[in-house]
Amino acid sequence: MTAQDINDGKTMAIVAYLTIIGTIIAIIMNSDKKNPFTSFHAKQGLGLNATYLVLGYFISAFDSFAISIGFWIAMSILFLYGIFLAVTGACKEVPVLGATYQKLFASIA
Repeated sequence: MTAQDINDGKTMAIVAYLTIIGTIIAIIMNSDKKNPFTSFHAKQGLGLNATYLVLGYFISAFDSFAISIGFWIAMSILFLYGIFLAVTGACKEVPVLGATYQKLFASIA
C-alpha cells in the first residue's frame, strides 16, 4: 500500500467507523476505485458495527446499568482506536476481533 493510497482513502476510512450508515457509504464509495486502505478500514468498521448491534441486543436483555455501560465503554474504545488508526494512516487490526473481521468480510470492498 502506497502513501498515495493512504492519502486518497483516509476520509472514507474515517467515515467507515461512524455508524453503520457511514460503513455502508464507505463500502459503496470504495466499490469503484478499490482503495486498499479504505477497504481495510471498511471491513474493520463493518465488523465493529455488526458486533455492536448483535452484542448490544443481547446485553440489553440483562437490564443492568453496569453491564451496559461497560459494554458501551469497551465498544467506544474500539471505535476510537479504529478512527485513530485511520487518521494516522495505519493498517492495524482492532484488538481481539480485527483479524476475524478481515477474514469474514474478505469479499467486501
